[in-house]
Amino acid sequence: MTYQVLARRWRPQRFEDLVGQDVVVRSLRNALASGQVAHAFLFSGLRGVGKTTAARLLAKALNCAHGPTPEPCGACASCEEIAAGHSADVQEIDAASNRGIDEVRRLIEVARVLPMRDRYRVFIVDEAHQLSRDAFGALLKILEEPPPHVVFILASTERDKFPATIVSRCQQLDFRPIPGDLIVARLAAIAATDGFALDP
Repeated sequence: MTYQVLARRWRPQRFEDLVGQDVVVRSLRNALASGQVAHAFLFSGLRGVGKTTAARLLAKALNCAHGPTPEPCGACASCEEIAAGHSADVQEIDAASNRGIDEVRRLIEVARVLPMRDRYRVFIVDEAHQLSRDAFGALLKILEEPPPHVVFILASTERDKFPATIVSRCQQLDFRPIPGDLIVARLAAIAATDGFALDP
């Protein structure tokens, strides 16, 4: 078995494992349970608070063989491929290095095509505030008339850098800083499970 760093091995695979983001988790679960999932989300908050992890969990919940569901099974082909980061229908894009209009146009071309296997094509755009002005303009066109099989999740540490036209077309979820006591409790649980000692 190949070695995995703790952060990857312990990355939350279920909504209930997402520490310190109860409001976000409740909002996403309610949307999934009611069948009223937005076509675009804006996840904003500090680095390391769970934005990209929550985006992957939402992708799982939408494409799970038993879904859409607030409780993705984690065992079907779709859940496993999304968790491993190689699902054909879930794409993660780093806007810091793919910020131009050509990259967004290519993304839109893919978005117009039906999913290869799953229910939805999910595009997770990390650090989305770094898209260029022209790229935002191109993205706006598909957010105004989204195909029914597409969900965009824009993750960002700087919500104030988004054009108002983009923000108004997204369901906005604010990720809070994680309280210190929750971080301590989580680290202690990991240490106990993995059998190593941590100084308080």
